Amino acid sequence: MVNKPKISDDEAESKRILERVAQESETIGTSSVKRVAERVKGHLSAQDTDENQWAELWGKRIGRTLGAIFVVVLIIHLLRTYIFDV
Repeated sequence: MVNKPKISDDEAESKRILERVAQESETIGTSSVKRVAERVKGHLSAQDTDENQWAELWGKRIGRTLGAIFVVVLIIHLLRTYIFDV
């Protein structure tokens, strides 16, 4: 029977800190555009909603998609009206 060496509290804390630094560096290392795109995709697809509530899920998807379309149309309208003076 082989006895495993006992890990001290300092060693355990050091390993935990190194794991956390590795996870944070992966987050920082990824493209910020990719992270924003993933957040927008998750928001528009209503990933924060319980999948068992189909009406709430589709209501959020439709509402958020229409809201995004409205924002794009509004920006185009404002640009054409005040910036490009067409």
